[in-house]
Amino acid sequence: MATTQAGRPAYVVNVEVVLHRDGRWLLIRRGNEGHAAGTLAGPGGKVETDGFLPGVLEATGRREVLEEIGLDLDGVPMAYVGNSLFVSDDGDTVVNVVFAAEVPPGAEPYAASPEEVAEILWLTTEEALAHPACPPWTRRT
Repeated sequence: MATTQAGRPAYVVNVEVVLHRDGRWLLIRRGNEGHAAGTLAGPGGKVETDGFLPGVLEATGRREVLEEIGLDLDGVPMAYVGNSLFVSDDGDTVVNVVFAAEVPPGAEPYAASPEEVAEILWLTTEEALAHPACPPWTRRT
């Protein structure tokens, strides 16, 4: 992996998953740890580099959804939405990849990781775009 002169990764790959049910999107209000605290986003996190993993982006999205909001997306189709590049609050260059998926029938999300998930919101597209905590990069996806 390419690194900076300080020995940090030259870039971080992050995966977000936006979940859909009954005409609404599940967004989380990010907790106080990490990048962009208090803003709205899909559940997600960094790709872990501990060996070869086919479908690493989808696997990362599924892992993060399970860790953050307790939903098991095993076998649930995920559609690629888009990607972007940004610099995080701590100076890391981040490649952000976004997928969308339907919430499995009967599944109910909850803040499984309260330090990462301050709140779960179900919003229409219009409500999400108008929400004051929705940052520009979330609006674009």
